[in-house]
Amino acid sequence: MGRWEPNARGRLEQAAMELYGDRGFDQTTVAEIAERAGLTERTFFRHFADKREVLFWGAGALQDGLVSAVAGAPAQLGPMDAVAAGLEVIGGYMQERERSRRRQHIIAANPELLERELIKLASLSAALADTLRGRGVTEPAASLSAEAGISIFKVAFERWIGETEERDLRQLMRESLEELRAVTAGR
Repeated sequence: MGRWEPNARGRLEQAAMELYGDRGFDQTTVAEIAERAGLTERTFFRHFADKREVLFWGAGALQDGLVSAVAGAPAQLGPMDAVAAGLEVIGGYMQERERSRRRQHIIAANPELLERELIKLASLSAALADTLRGRGVTEPAASLSAEAGISIFKVAFERWIGETEERDLRQLMRESLEELRAVTAGR
C-alpha cells in the first residue's frame, strides 16, 4: 500500500495488533508498526500519542456514549435501570469480537497495559457516578450503581470474548444484570 492510500489509522491499528500478537507489545516499535502499515512514524504520531494508544484510543467514545445514554435515560428510571440503558448503548459499539479478543490477550500479557485498562475502567466508573449524581442520585447509591454497572460490563465482556457462540454483548450484559439482581435479592 502506498503512503497516500486512505484509512491510515486503520492500517496502523491492524499492523500494531499483528505485531503485538506476533512479537509482543514490548518488543514492537513504532517504526515497525509504521513500516508494516506502509506509512511513516510521523503519520503514526498524527494518529496515536504512543504505541499504547493503539489499544485504548476508543475509550473516550465509549465513555461519552455511556455518559450520554445514562444522562438521557428517562427521568423515572432508577439508577441501575439508567445504567442498564447506558450499557445497551455501548454494547452496540462493540461488534468486532475477534479484534476484542486479540486486544484483551495483548493487554493481559503486559502489566503496564493491564494497569492502563484498569485505570480506564475506573475513569469510566467515576464518569458514570458523576452522571448519576447529575440525575439526582445521592451517595452512596450513585457510586455503588456505577461500580455495579462497570462490573456488569466487565463480566459480560469477558464472557463475550471467551464464548464460541455468536451471542450479542448486550444480551450478555442483560443476563449479568439479572444475575446481579438475583444475587442481591438473596435468590
